[in-house]
Amino acid sequence: MKINPGIKVQVKTSKGTFEGVLMPRTELSDKDHIVIKLSNGYNIGISKDDIKELKEIAEKEKIRHLKKVKFDSSKPAISLVSTGGTITSKVDYKTGGVFPYTKPGELLADVPELGNFVNIKHIHSPFQLLSEDMSSEEWAKIAEQVYKDLNSKDIEGVIVTHGTDTLHYTAAALSFMLRNLNKPVALIGAQRSSDRGSFDGAMNLVCGAHYALSDIAEVAIVMHGSTEDKYCIANRGTKVRKMHSSRRDTFRPINEFPLAKIWPDGNIIIENSNHNTRSDSKVELDTKFEEKVALVYSYPGSNPKVLEYYLEQGYKGVILAGTGFGHVSTQPLHKKFSWIPVIKNAINKGMFIGMTTQTLYGKTDPCVYSAGRLLMDAGVVYLKDLLPETAYVKLGWVLGHTKNLENAREMMLTNYANEFNERIDPKTFLY
Repeated sequence: MKINPGIKVQVKTSKGTFEGVLMPRTELSDKDHIVIKLSNGYNIGISKDDIKELKEIAEKEKIRHLKKVKFDSSKPAISLVSTGGTITSKVDYKTGGVFPYTKPGELLADVPELGNFVNIKHIHSPFQLLSEDMSSEEWAKIAEQVYKDLNSKDIEGVIVTHGTDTLHYTAAALSFMLRNLNKPVALIGAQRSSDRGSFDGAMNLVCGAHYALSDIAEVAIVMHGSTEDKYCIANRGTKVRKMHSSRRDTFRPINEFPLAKIWPDGNIIIENSNHNTRSDSKVELDTKFEEKVALVYSYPGSNPKVLEYYLEQGYKGVILAGTGFGHVSTQPLHKKFSWIPVIKNAINKGMFIGMTTQTLYGKTDPCVYSAGRLLMDAGVVYLKDLLPETAYVKLGWVLGHTKNLENAREMMLTNYANEFNERIDPKTFLY
């Protein structure tokens, strides 16, 4: 019996009876199994040899009709930049796949509460990519579109929808590429797909829209603040990190408090008074970026000759994520593991080397242990409490402006987007 994808089916097997939407086959599909999407949103594969009976039970579910609605032009206007990810995708029950929204009315159909307080005037889609496939070229494209919208008089703020895996990299990139920020920029993702009951994207969008209308002129990731559907937190783009592979409250502030807590009803409580506020200034676009930078983690027995590889490949800078206060092996007991000679050679040949800590919380400090002093004397620049991912993005941006090591050092230690904290409140640990 031939059944088209998108049809709800009942499958009787030797292991039980299952109901769900028959998913389409792809080039990578296993020919010996079928895949159905259960009502809870999960997919399961069923061996054809185990199937005793397969029948259609709800053909009408293959087509989903959207409500014909429009945003109210009298409401304050924001724009939305869609780059991919499940948050701005809808299920196509004809194919079993997902595809992105292209019109404001389609978005309102799934999140109708947005229409009560905001007008999504424009939806831009410069590209559609999984976030792990992005590079600095995509960051620049996003920044260019956000820049245009922020300098539009009728746009109050911008939402950027994005896959979650590298969302914090993009947040850092926009923080440096959009200078003199005048309005809020909310980066939004979703940990659960839109066809699951635990879909978090709808509330994240609502909270992100409230943030876009707020007085906080910062690039921020706005997503769930707890595992429940209670409130979101807005985390500064240079001080936030994805901390869990699947939890809906995965994005946490590091070494500082969130900018704000935001409830779906529009209630906003400021948690961090250190932020820029909305203004009438013009945003400046600065997307210069040196692609040949790398982020390298230190670990016991790590081979420092990795720096030689990057030198041979023409790389201009490396961020080290060291242990503790910012350490890599420096002891002569294991000469082959000592980073000092290789670091000195790399710096002498014009490579910038900056140090962060893989502990994430706390600051680097070269003056506590002798290893730090040796590394600092070798020319390594200690980057205070800069997060490794933020440091990597910032270094690419800095080296896009200068290749002079002293100038690069000065720029890397300059606070452009509140990426440094002079004092870290102990209460921010594991917030």
